[in-house]
Amino acid sequence: MSDSADFFPGFASHWIDAPAGKIFARVHGEGRPVVLLHGFGETHVAWRKIAPALAKRFTVVAMDLRGYGWSAVPASEKGAQYTKREMAADVVAVMESLGHVRFALIGHDRGARVGQRLALDQPGRLDKIALINIAPIDDDFGDGDLQRVGRARFLAAEAPKPEELIGLDPIGFLDDALMNATTAKSLEPFGAEALAAYRQAFNDPARIHACCEDFRAGATIDREQLAADKAEGKKLAMPTLIVAGAATFPAGGPSLVAAWREWGDDIAEARVDSGLYPMEEAPAETLAVLESFL
Repeated sequence: MSDSADFFPGFASHWIDAPAGKIFARVHGEGRPVVLLHGFGETHVAWRKIAPALAKRFTVVAMDLRGYGWSAVPASEKGAQYTKREMAADVVAVMESLGHVRFALIGHDRGARVGQRLALDQPGRLDKIALINIAPIDDDFGDGDLQRVGRARFLAAEAPKPEELIGLDPIGFLDDALMNATTAKSLEPFGAEALAAYRQAFNDPARIHACCEDFRAGATIDREQLAADKAEGKKLAMPTLIVAGAATFPAGGPSLVAAWREWGDDIAEARVDSGLYPMEEAPAETLAVLESFL
């Protein structure tokens, strides 16, 4: 990711002490703070087409989740250090270090899971939250994207099997996962430079293990915590925007927004013409819905 600063003109780089260790973030802008959390296979670079525009109106913090990008990689077994509660604690540490006790959050995919956990655990921290391409509790939701569901199950399998199989061809695995989750089934939306950053970040046995641990936590500890929250009637207390890629959550399938409305009273929906990666596939449309919401 040696040239990724070029994606973020004017942004300052920070390595911030958090429960995981040092968390990497890029920061720029003035106005109300908003933190951007990336998803599977990516890093903060996922926001390069959106963050500079948002920074004209907001203080933007684009960070790498623990185990991803340039952030610390805590040792872990059975998902213990990659629960969304642990990852949310890193977000709080980063934002507090930058002087933001209360902020908006935009999370994509894995980052949306972290955002949901933070919103349920510490609602006073978030004034608004946008969650991109994620169902509230069930990764099998509607089975809209069977490849994505199958990949999640594979990554969550017991160690070290997935790690060993991915390790045979890490770049091939990553490229295949990214490509197949787009509408066009193409790597083109990512661009050569961003793709190089993602490959460099993923091509590391410790980070491959971290990614698997993230999914193991998602299939076990995170799921159990969310089920307990639902049983207790816990809700998202802040205005919430659910952004759905039309190819990932098809309009003809089960209603994503209806599932989320069981979790909150102020839930809006925006649909964009993309697959799993709308910030890459449809950046202008995604930026517009996010700016309108914020």
